[in-house]
Amino acid sequence: MPRITIDGIVYEFEGRPKLLQFCLDHGIELPHFCYHPALSIPANCRQCLVEVGMPVIDRETGKPKLDENGQPVIQFMPKLQTSCSLDMADGMVVKTHRTSEKVARAQRDNLEFLLINHPLDCPICDQAGKCPLQIQAYKYGPEGSRFEFLKVHKPKRVRLGPRVMLDAERCINCTRCVRFTDEISKSHQLTIIERGVRNYPITPPGVVFDDPYSMNVIDLCPVGALTSIDARFKARPWEMSATPSITITNAKGSNCYYWVRDNLIVEITPRANAAVNEYWLPDEDRLEYHRFNENRPDGPEVRREGRLVRVSWEEAYDHAAALLAGIDGRRILFLGSAYATVEDNYLLKRLAEALGADSPVYIPHIEPGHGDGWLRTDDRTPNAQGCQRLGILPVDEALLRSRLESGEIQAVYVLEDDPVGSGLFPAEALANIPVILHYYNTTNQTLAVADVALPAATVVETVGTYVNCDGHAQRVRPAKAIRTVNRVLMREIGKSRLDQHGTPYDRWYNEQHQVDCKPSWEILPEVAERLGHPLRYKGPKYIMQEIAETIPAFAGATYEAMGLEGVRLVEIGAEV
Repeated sequence: MPRITIDGIVYEFEGRPKLLQFCLDHGIELPHFCYHPALSIPANCRQCLVEVGMPVIDRETGKPKLDENGQPVIQFMPKLQTSCSLDMADGMVVKTHRTSEKVARAQRDNLEFLLINHPLDCPICDQAGKCPLQIQAYKYGPEGSRFEFLKVHKPKRVRLGPRVMLDAERCINCTRCVRFTDEISKSHQLTIIERGVRNYPITPPGVVFDDPYSMNVIDLCPVGALTSIDARFKARPWEMSATPSITITNAKGSNCYYWVRDNLIVEITPRANAAVNEYWLPDEDRLEYHRFNENRPDGPEVRREGRLVRVSWEEAYDHAAALLAGIDGRRILFLGSAYATVEDNYLLKRLAEALGADSPVYIPHIEPGHGDGWLRTDDRTPNAQGCQRLGILPVDEALLRSRLESGEIQAVYVLEDDPVGSGLFPAEALANIPVILHYYNTTNQTLAVADVALPAATVVETVGTYVNCDGHAQRVRPAKAIRTVNRVLMREIGKSRLDQHGTPYDRWYNEQHQVDCKPSWEILPEVAERLGHPLRYKGPKYIMQEIAETIPAFAGATYEAMGLEGVRLVEIGAEV
């Protein structure tokens, strides 16, 4: 197998990998700006320079020449090489900044050039704290500046489009943003204008940067030249926690981080997963965080004398069970949800079976033409395939309305959906029968006819599993605390910030932003137990373990197997 020596350590490799990517894959830090594994390689930032040599080959024997110590004689190239564009070769010897003063000096000089016209506005720059230029200047740059002239000024606070702001004088011309629009999104909405120290990215005349993936250039930008109009000046990175999870705007389930400050979601950014979304995230996924903060309910309610009144959770469970107790299970409609986790839908199905009711159905939320064949889908729910793998199928709307009109349905149990708002039922059709509703937001239109309203934890407050449109099962974790948090949630909540997560023990914690809700995997067993059907588990991990062991369509989908990147399940057609 071919071998390469990097800073005196020998590594084996296959194929012809690029040196920089090989180093990054093996934990060898090489500073760089313009390189990105998903983009072309212009090698224009010159920061990833290394010293490279090859063994000297004896022309007569065709073998490497050896020195007096029996080691191959290495002839180094006269100039430093950009490791991002360099193909590795057998016998290659590489010196990085760790072992070569020549390389270290080149990196210092290069950073000095980059900083000559760069504004020293770190205290007010939104990228400060997560800026590669800032980090590399401290680690590899010169101790001070020798530049004594006025810096070149470029346009500031330019709105390239509805979501991205440009501060051109911070740009170091890595061209990542332009390459993204040319090679990945293919919108071609950005280009480089001017020449030399005066060039910067901008939209062509008459073009608005409204690419549905435009905010990815913010993540790609290695400085603060491109920032989010929505997120500017909201919080510093050290004031937030970042929890790995997935988005729920559509059926793709793109991997993301939920950023929390004061127990509120303030930003959503992409998380790399080659099997799902690679490095990218649609703008719609990033900007839907408001749903987790706004119009949230504050505790359970029951209907008394025509209006909903606040009660304790115990009273709400008792009332829900009392409404269902006197009704033949075959006359209770159980509505699952493609917004809810696999675990929640499974418990609902088990409750329906215990009461002798038909298997739950779910409401599809399809928006024709919304999908783009990439990271946006016509299906606007995150777990439709998870429902189908459980045997919870899309609702037959005509049949259901007919059953309701004929009086065959005498109670409706809704799991985290809105049958009135979705147009499945008119509100008046549910006015005279008991309705038990698990819901996320007070904008839920079914709330107006609900007899028991049970606030449910959202994806950023619960633990569970979703299956995307490609059959990829993925876990979610709580990013923020809720008022009735239990031990399972507390164990799952991460501490991804340098100090702590946004919990009651956190100095950035805000008690006003706690929501009195519960995950449905905690609510359903309470109702079931009052109906004489125990459904208790130690937590969602054990629910999913049972699902994986008993339902072939979920084989292998344990929490341990899913980890942070999920697992691809068997094809759905053969199993469900």
